[in-house]
Amino acid sequence: MKLHHTNVDNLNQFTSYGEGFVKVNQQQYDGSLIVTPSEVREWQPVRFEDLQAGHFEQLLELKPEVVLLGTGKSIRFPHPRLYAALAQAHVGLDVMDTGALCRTFNILTAEERRVVALVLSA
Repeated sequence: MKLHHTNVDNLNQFTSYGEGFVKVNQQQYDGSLIVTPSEVREWQPVRFEDLQAGHFEQLLELKPEVVLLGTGKSIRFPHPRLYAALAQAHVGLDVMDTGALCRTFNILTAEERRVVALVLSA
């Protein structure tokens, strides 16, 4: 699905998504990603079942207000022990399907929020 572009200069925006991919600023990515308003990088877990506490702990260095976790076509909630470090640092975690993640990230970025998007590829 193609997303409508908001006028946010010099910040990452999801421009489309589909089965097994997302596009950030028109560039397609097929693997799991960490996306911030200023950075896109690979993220280690490939599948939901691969998630570990360390995958969430590493996000604290980015100092997010909220973390969005996109789990593909359907919503799957990780066990609270996996994201306990975020909760202890008072960082919210919102779990959603990948389409909702893309739309929500774009809105929060436009509002200049410190948001981190996590996209699982499978």
